[in-house]
Amino acid sequence: MIVAATQFAPVAGDIAANVRTAAGLVRAAGAEGARVVVFAELALTGYEPSLIRDTPGLVLTEDDPRLDPLREACREASAAAVVNGPVRTDSGRPAITTLVIGPDGSLLTRYDKRHLYGIEAEVFAPGTADGRFALDGVRFATATCYDNRFPELAERAAADGCAVYLASSVLDAANDSFEKVYPVRARDFGLHVVLGNVLGANEDGVGAGRAGAWAPDGRRIADAGGEEPGYALAEVPDAR
Repeated sequence: MIVAATQFAPVAGDIAANVRTAAGLVRAAGAEGARVVVFAELALTGYEPSLIRDTPGLVLTEDDPRLDPLREACREASAAAVVNGPVRTDSGRPAITTLVIGPDGSLLTRYDKRHLYGIEAEVFAPGTADGRFALDGVRFATATCYDNRFPELAERAAADGCAVYLASSVLDAANDSFEKVYPVRARDFGLHVVLGNVLGANEDGVGAGRAGAWAPDGRRIADAGGEEPGYALAEVPDAR
């Protein structure tokens, strides 16, 4: 199975523009055989916690019609999109939510970021459950940015039969996660780790790109580079 790790510079607060970009990346990666396409943390709005706090209209629902172009792209490409944005919860606050839209456009799973960082704790509600889905017989785990600092998430994923760990993040060039988190999670728990990251300025700094993947021995096996929008492709075991 081929998994695509994406990177682009989201337009702050412009869900329509970001959905168009994401849909285009799903189609392009799908044309190269990708079955799963992974996006960065808050790719649908940009990483802008303050803007999300002050703009209720940026909060999505699971079946939000603004995501219809992305659902259609998934159907056309026969690929799943692992896309992240602020999504409504029953608590009154949104969560930082990964929605996995399947190849048929349906929702395969929802994952709400469990470990909130800095201002996120003032704006968002933390999740309480791990994220899982299966496609083509492969079991996937989802995690979001600061979550990946907590090795027990990857440990539980491996114990739960997951082969691939999908990380939606917002990382700048100085972040040590490229060397000290993602390859370590891969090596310690025997997982393929796939990272979606951002480019461009955001409320946390400037995204460094370098979306890609690590093999279960910790080797970097895909890297989209630090400058251009697009994606890197990685092959992971296919149970078929």
